[in-house]
Amino acid sequence: MQLELSTCTFLPGTVWSAVAHIISAVIGAGVLSLAWSTAQLGWIAAPIALLFFAVVTYISASLICDCYRSPDPITGTRNHSYIDAVRVNLGKKWTWVCGLLQYVSFYGTGIAYIITSATSMREIQRSNCYHKEGANADCHTGKNIFMLIFGIIQIVTSQIPDFHNMTWLSVVAALMSFCYSFIGLALGFSKVIDNRRIKGSIVGVPAKNAAQKIWLVFQALGDIAFAYPYSIILLEIQDTLKSPPPENQTMKKASISAIVITTFFYICCSGFGYAAFGNDTPGNLLTGFYEPFWLVDFANACIVLHLVGGYQVYSQPVFAFVEKKLTQKFPENKFLNKFYAIKLPVLPAFQLNFFRLCFRTFYVISTTAIAMAFPYFNQVLGILGALNFWPMTIYFPVEMYIVQRKIGAWTKKWLLLEGFSMICLIVSVVGLIGSIEGIISAKLAKV
Repeated sequence: MQLELSTCTFLPGTVWSAVAHIISAVIGAGVLSLAWSTAQLGWIAAPIALLFFAVVTYISASLICDCYRSPDPITGTRNHSYIDAVRVNLGKKWTWVCGLLQYVSFYGTGIAYIITSATSMREIQRSNCYHKEGANADCHTGKNIFMLIFGIIQIVTSQIPDFHNMTWLSVVAALMSFCYSFIGLALGFSKVIDNRRIKGSIVGVPAKNAAQKIWLVFQALGDIAFAYPYSIILLEIQDTLKSPPPENQTMKKASISAIVITTFFYICCSGFGYAAFGNDTPGNLLTGFYEPFWLVDFANACIVLHLVGGYQVYSQPVFAFVEKKLTQKFPENKFLNKFYAIKLPVLPAFQLNFFRLCFRTFYVISTTAIAMAFPYFNQVLGILGALNFWPMTIYFPVEMYIVQRKIGAWTKKWLLLEGFSMICLIVSVVGLIGSIEGIISAKLAKV
């Protein structure tokens, strides 16, 4: 889940505009981990897992589509956002739970973006080093310096009010995500041609023992879970659609089209990545390529540009929530509410608020510090995917649908929906356990 919806002003509210928004929102940094996930699962289990998450995502999307209007899915009052639908259907208590999970997700995504951006910046340096010094050169560089650079950039950009509402931000982010995703696919395909054989096996990468293999499989499921769902922003997309026909019908058509396209792209990207590297498939697909160095550099630069804006897209809602709550609670506090006009040469006047400066700077520093402490790309994505998958993609949509449709407990439909929810809970739990074990193992290996 990588983009917000300000690009919607460029397209009319039709099926195809919704398809464009969904694909732009889903395809992002998560696609870079799918080749590694395929390597852990093998040639049979990996496509099955991708198809499973595709089907689950469509079922979830269909349930949420019907919650756009309440109480009737066609003639009811609009719910303009996911959290609005939770509040109307499940009440205030669950709204707070949903909001907490949503903001934790935003915070975690910021950490993941720092790790991903630092990895890409390091790979630009390494590809240039290998190109100049040769394949045997010592081009190893740590990530911490690049995380600090990214953090400093975010401290500056976080002071820009309402940055996430700038239309150009989503346009640039969409272009960048498509660029590096397609470059990764093309490089994988090219390497398979150069190798003149397809690497990999049915059971995937061998592990030291059965327990280690299970942990890696669980972690791979968490990574795939991170790459697929878009439930948090689905109703915002649906809110852009024209009516008639009913928005839920249009959105269901858009969802199945977008998920089919995305799944085909994911299977190709992950498959060619695994076929190219086999047991040596890297955690981040683009880190496996160093030539042509200019194309690798361009792809990694696209990632950095995407995530510089993406970090703000996911951080600004947290900033707005905290600042609004505190200013409402302490309206007379000058530290919270007083703004000072700062005029810089060439640039327009800037409104400085000391609380905003301190809070947003601390927020960026905290995410950067955690990223530096746990710089593990696949494991962090797995944790985020597992944490979000069941509650946000499955539990809330299922419970909202049951309430809206007045489905009685222990009826066949209720049992089917709750059974579906429990299966997805198990998948989410094993993905979380595998990713946490991966972080612990990686941390212990450095001790």
